Amino acid sequence: MDNYKQELLKALPSVSDLMASPRAAEWQAAYPRTLVVNCIRDTVENLRKAILNDSGGRCGTAHVTGQYVLDQAGSLIGERTRPHLRSAINATGVLMHTGLGRAVLPATVVDSMLPDLNGYVTLAVDRPSGDRSERDYRVEYILTELTGAEAATVANNNAAATMLVLCALADRREVIVSRGQLIEIGGAFRLPDVMLQSGSEMREVGTTNRTHLKDYISAITDKTAAILRVHPSNYRIVGFTSQPELAELAEAAHSRGLVLIDDLGAGALVGLERFGLPHEPTVAESVSAGADIVLFSGDKLIGGPQAGIIVGKKALIDKIRRHPLARALRVDKTCLMAMERTLHLFRDPDKLAGLHPLYRMIAASPRELEARAAELAEAVKPQCAGLNVNVVPSKAYLGSGSLPMHELPSFAVALRSGSVKPLEFTRRLRMDEAAVFGRIEDDAVLLDVRTIFPDQIVLVARAVGRAQCAKADQT
Repeated sequence: MDNYKQELLKALPSVSDLMASPRAAEWQAAYPRTLVVNCIRDTVENLRKAILNDSGGRCGTAHVTGQYVLDQAGSLIGERTRPHLRSAINATGVLMHTGLGRAVLPATVVDSMLPDLNGYVTLAVDRPSGDRSERDYRVEYILTELTGAEAATVANNNAAATMLVLCALADRREVIVSRGQLIEIGGAFRLPDVMLQSGSEMREVGTTNRTHLKDYISAITDKTAAILRVHPSNYRIVGFTSQPELAELAEAAHSRGLVLIDDLGAGALVGLERFGLPHEPTVAESVSAGADIVLFSGDKLIGGPQAGIIVGKKALIDKIRRHPLARALRVDKTCLMAMERTLHLFRDPDKLAGLHPLYRMIAASPRELEARAAELAEAVKPQCAGLNVNVVPSKAYLGSGSLPMHELPSFAVALRSGSVKPLEFTRRLRMDEAAVFGRIEDDAVLLDVRTIFPDQIVLVARAVGRAQCAKADQT
C-alpha cells in the first residue's frame, strides 16, 4: 500500500466521532440508533474499501472529511428507510407488466378503501347474527352475479386455485388433460408439477396439436375423477389443430359422473370485442357450457388484486372450502376489499373504459396515443441537450399471458443520446426518483405512451432530463 492511501485511511473519521456529530443526533431522533450506527459504520467501511481498491486516483482528501462521510451515510439511511415496493412509471407498452405489479387498481377502488382500512373491517363476521362467517362470502355474491355460477371462493393466485381444486376433488385419482394444454407459466411453474404435488394423477390424452372427444372418453377409468381443460392463455398452437368444445366435454363428463374443471387463466368477465380485442372465452360462457368448476386470475383481465378465483357448483365449492389447504391459501382483507370493489365496475361494461385503468389503456385510440407521444416529446426536448427525440409507431401488448399474439398499435418517444448508451440510459431511468421503465429497440430507448398516464408526462420528461445530464460518477 502506498503512503497516500495510508494517509487517506488514517484521515477517515471514526464511527464514534461521527456518532457524536449534530447530524447523527438529528438522525437518532428520527430513526432507531442501531440503524444510524450501522449506516455510518457501513459508509466508513465502504470508503475504506474504495481507497484500498482505488487504482485510478479517484479517491482524495475530499472523500475522507467528516462532512462527506456524513453525506454518504445520510444517503444510505434514506435508501434503507425508503420502501422498496413503491410507485413506478410503466413506459414499456406492456399493459399488465408482471414485474411492475400487473394490474393497476382503479382510483375509485383505492380511494374508497382508504377510510375503511383505518380500522376494523367486517372480514369474517355475519352482521345480522354476529356469528363468524367465511371471509370469501364478501365477494361470492358479486362473483355469482357476474358469472352465473352457484357459488365462489378465492385463493391467493390461480396456480394455488388449481392446486386447491385438484387436492379437494381429485386426490389420489386421475384427471384427464390434453397434451396440448400442459402449460408452463412464469417462473417455470408447470401444470404437470402442480398436478403431481396435488396428489392427483395426470392422464394425458391426444397430441400436442389435436385432441378429440374420443380421446377423453377412451381414457376414462374407474380411477378417473375429473376432466381438466386448460385455456392456453400464454401461447397459441395454430395450423392443423383440434380441441372438443367445452359443452361436449361437459356432456361426456357428466354422463359418466365426472367433474369438469375449466382453467381459464386470464378470466374475462365481459366480451373483449367491445374494446377491439379478439374474443376470449368469458367465465359466464364457461359456466353456461356446463363446467362444474371454473378457475381464473383476479389480476389479469379483471385488473384487480392478485388472486385465484374459483366459481362453480355449490356442493363442489363447499367441498373445496372445507379442504385444509384452503386456509393456507386464503387471501387477506385488503385483497378481498379491492376485489369486491373492482368487480362492481363490471356490472356496467359500457363504463369500464372510463373507470378502469386497464380498459382505459386498451381502449385508447391511435390518434389519442400519437398526440400523447407528441406531448411527451415536446416536454422532453427542453430538458437537456444532446438527445435525439422522435415520435415513432410502436406495438403494445396486454402481457401476463393474456392474448399473447395480439398486438395493440401504439406510439412511443424514441430517445438516442450522444453521450449515454441505451442500456445505461434505461438503468438511469429505472433508478430515477420517478422510477421510469422503458425498453430498447433499434439502439434507441423507447417510451411507449399507451402505458404512460397523461398526468405522468411531465414526470417522465424530467426523469429523461436527469438521466441524460447525470454525471457518470453519480449514477
